[in-house]
Amino acid sequence: MSKQLSTILSTTVALLGQFQDALSATSAAGRAETPKDAEALPLLSASSAALKAQVTKLSLLAISSPFTHTAVTGVIRDLNDSVLPSLVTAALLVTPTQYTKAFHSEILVLSKTALTELSTLVQEVQRVADQKDRAKKENPAKKEAELTQFEKDAVTLATGRVWDACETVTDVATKGVVGFVMRRVEQWRDLVRDAIEEIEEWDPNEEGDAFFDDLMGDDDAKARDDDSEDDDEDTAASHEQKKSTIRFLKPIAQVYPAIINNRLKKAGTTPSSSLSGVTRLQSLMASLQPIPDHVDEAAGALYEANLAKSARFLVRTKKCAVQAVNVVMAPWDAANGANGQTQAEDKFTVWSKTWLKVVDEVSKPIDAAAGPE
Repeated sequence: MSKQLSTILSTTVALLGQFQDALSATSAAGRAETPKDAEALPLLSASSAALKAQVTKLSLLAISSPFTHTAVTGVIRDLNDSVLPSLVTAALLVTPTQYTKAFHSEILVLSKTALTELSTLVQEVQRVADQKDRAKKENPAKKEAELTQFEKDAVTLATGRVWDACETVTDVATKGVVGFVMRRVEQWRDLVRDAIEEIEEWDPNEEGDAFFDDLMGDDDAKARDDDSEDDDEDTAASHEQKKSTIRFLKPIAQVYPAIINNRLKKAGTTPSSSLSGVTRLQSLMASLQPIPDHVDEAAGALYEANLAKSARFLVRTKKCAVQAVNVVMAPWDAANGANGQTQAEDKFTVWSKTWLKVVDEVSKPIDAAAGPE
């Protein structure tokens, strides 16, 4: 391997480590805010696309014969001088205050993943270069041999992982904060739907009594029969709690598609164009995220016939859902004061007010069962 190529490859590996440390330090300690007009997301998208293009060139040069040191050096230099600094700079410009904490964290993780995969590819190129140089030193007159299919696959596999990382970064950056929030809300919606379906399929009567009767014998079975009256009461209570739970969770599940369709899908960049909008997006996620876990806990307690515990988790579910609806009840432009006008309400605002009344009504049995928390 030429001294120049060896030096620049080693420099790249070290540089990638430094960039990852910088992103990790930002994640751990935060960072001073920068003006929003820095255009972080377009820069991030362009940088990740440029990185994908450069690694494509690098991959082809690495697996093709003859191995051209100067060409590989040129591609690596472009990465070090412009592509990588731009990518990292863009990632650092995505601050929690201006883009929400969750989006900030997502960008850092995705950017570090791209750097990690690139480091693996660069090391594969180093191995190829070392192998070519050893073969040339052993027999200078011999024609350069092609790489084996296994060796080529190692390079192309590493390249594919960089591509995947770059495409993910580009996709998230292109869709922006609102697109990211919408994807998260869709994921939480699906979890809540799955939990409700599971509760609907659960039958409190399926206790497995016949199995235990056969196992323990007639005497023990008679003793169990003495408690059947209490068991029947418990089963009836579980049935009633199941009905109340499903009746309560139906409107909770409606919150997700309603917010997606009315506040996120057609919102464009309006929510993320001001700090107040970003704050509302962050509050929305903070309110919706715990709901699937609360519903799962409520379901688990219901299956265990711990009805008070189940109801308490449903009360928490209601609190989170109500907070989410209140956060986005007003239109985005009403909060931002677009064109100097304040739009008091729209179709979703009216729906939200009705929804709040419905939830208050269907949650009465839940509140009674929960008792003081």
